[in-house]
Amino acid sequence: MSGTVGIITTEYAEFDVELQLESGRLLGPIKLAYETYGELNAARSNAILVTHAWTGDAHAAGRNSPEERKPGWWDDMIGPGKVLDTDRYFVLCSNVIGSCKGSTGPASINPRTGRPYNLSFPVVMVRDMVRAQKLLLDHLGIESLLTVIGGSMGAMQALEWSILYPESVRSIIPIAGTGRTSPMAIALNALARQAVFNDPMWKKGNYRPEHPPADGLALARAVGHISFLSDASMHLKFGRRFSVRDGMFDFFGQFEVERYLEYNGRNFIDRFDTNSFLYLAKALDLYDVAWNFDGREDALSRMRCPSLWFAFTSDWLYPPDQTEEVVDILQQMGKPAAYHLIDSDYGHDSFLVEPEKFTPYIVEFLDRMGI
Repeated sequence: MSGTVGIITTEYAEFDVELQLESGRLLGPIKLAYETYGELNAARSNAILVTHAWTGDAHAAGRNSPEERKPGWWDDMIGPGKVLDTDRYFVLCSNVIGSCKGSTGPASINPRTGRPYNLSFPVVMVRDMVRAQKLLLDHLGIESLLTVIGGSMGAMQALEWSILYPESVRSIIPIAGTGRTSPMAIALNALARQAVFNDPMWKKGNYRPEHPPADGLALARAVGHISFLSDASMHLKFGRRFSVRDGMFDFFGQFEVERYLEYNGRNFIDRFDTNSFLYLAKALDLYDVAWNFDGREDALSRMRCPSLWFAFTSDWLYPPDQTEEVVDILQQMGKPAAYHLIDSDYGHDSFLVEPEKFTPYIVEFLDRMGI
């Protein structure tokens, strides 16, 4: 019988260090927000790191207060008797650097100036996020991870863990990921960026938090959200229904899909910082597992652990062939890489909408790994 992890307190770790980033710049001190679920066993061998997607956070399961309306973003996956069973595993999720959800990012105060970093914050890459997470694992005294699991940008982090710290990772489970961001995905993010840049309230990143570039960010989020869906899922959810509030021949009347995108964008501006959105989009655009290696084969040759990969038939943001390219290289090297193509109509968001279609494979995989 599965249950809830209950009321969870977000914790914070601060590191008085200067982390050298892939850009060559230094970032420090660093603060990371994180949550943990379950108990670390005596052998410290049951730790699982959950890595979040673009605008995710450390709050993956449970509720931060009894009044909180929705549980953490992966609550269906984490808890007693669930896929990531907290009766067996110690599950950890941390917020990435560059974000605005408790970890150091562009909205944080620059200790050298006493003012927010804004655009003086250095560009970060996914690899930098993983190096910051390693600081947290060292701080918690966790030398080995049973697995690193995540979807989308979380899949990129999982892959980077296996390459940067092969001695510390016993397995990885990348879901709906890619080995390098495609021109199409970069183009969509470029449109989102221009939506923000063209908002006069952005002020080249020096907006006041209480007066963000709301119109630009809402439109940017809508552009991104379209890429998370699919044609099939839009037909299922909206069809060609016209909003009952509007007349069909009202020039400003909207289809239901238009209203949905508008609502989703407007809701987003209240919970996410604009500059953080832009910095994380840049990190996604820059992602290439071959960065600073002699090609993908050289990078992937460093992976020692088994991996379990998932892609979804209707995902057009990171389509299956991008996952298959990486898996093929691993298998040609003789590395234990398993792959499942999951039939789903829900596009890139399939890993959040229909977890029941792939979670049995995860349970079986973790059972084989042992503790």
